[in-house]
Amino acid sequence: MDYLSSVVELLNGEGVTWFADDAPTPRDVKYAVLHLQAAAEVLLKARLLREHWSLVFKDPGQASERRFREGDFETCGTDETVRRLRSIAGVAISEADQRALKALAKDRNALQHYGLSLSAPAVEARAGSVLDFLVRFLDEELRPGLAPGEEHEIGTDLDRVRQGVLGIDAFVVQRTKRVHGELTENGQANRAVRCPECYVAALVVEPGSNRCHFCGRSYPDASLLARGDPWRSEPDPLTCSECQEPTARKGVSFLDDPTTLYLFCYACAARKPCSTT
Repeated sequence: MDYLSSVVELLNGEGVTWFADDAPTPRDVKYAVLHLQAAAEVLLKARLLREHWSLVFKDPGQASERRFREGDFETCGTDETVRRLRSIAGVAISEADQRALKALAKDRNALQHYGLSLSAPAVEARAGSVLDFLVRFLDEELRPGLAPGEEHEIGTDLDRVRQGVLGIDAFVVQRTKRVHGELTENGQANRAVRCPECYVAALVVEPGSNRCHFCGRSYPDASLLARGDPWRSEPDPLTCSECQEPTARKGVSFLDDPTTLYLFCYACAARKPCSTT
């Protein structure tokens, strides 16, 4: 709970959404990512621990009660923790929530080794998804098993975290509404796809230029193509019928028509609705 409280304080100051003059500093953003990842690992493993203490070992076959009591062991990673929660504990974790957790773990690792490359708006948008999941996870999977004293202890902190999540969501909604309005007004909504960094449909794809108007991230064509839409599992790129380049993908949605999936070429920006056959 302390990690979660720290995240919302760093990102929006006790639930009050920040604006341009008091945006989180790079240091705030850095520790928000580190603390959110720490919170996710601790909470997920706390639920796994309820099944059996050996399940938090990286290799349960090497588990011993002495090593567990002394903390002398390596724990399983986030992906493996999620897998064990699903298959052994029967915990329902959606694909979207798992993707958000994986993206967070990747951000943390990149931050520790190479420094933070994400903008504050991107961290805010991505953190909101993980925080929302963790609050639900606490309510559904952890709180029911707490003793009355423990339940009382976390109550106040959890209320503060809920308010913080609302503040982060309010920022994302406000900024998304403004950016979407600008893209529509400028005639760019038909080229705006979901950004792999902030997940907002604000990445305007144009030949030679791909920039997200929500988080500010830019991509070369090859990088964008390799990552694809973060919300769908897509096959390898196809050859575009217009420019003959192997840069087309199926299943791409756009800001101006989010309910339709298109075959889209990232090189020449040609698009047409996907065939239903």
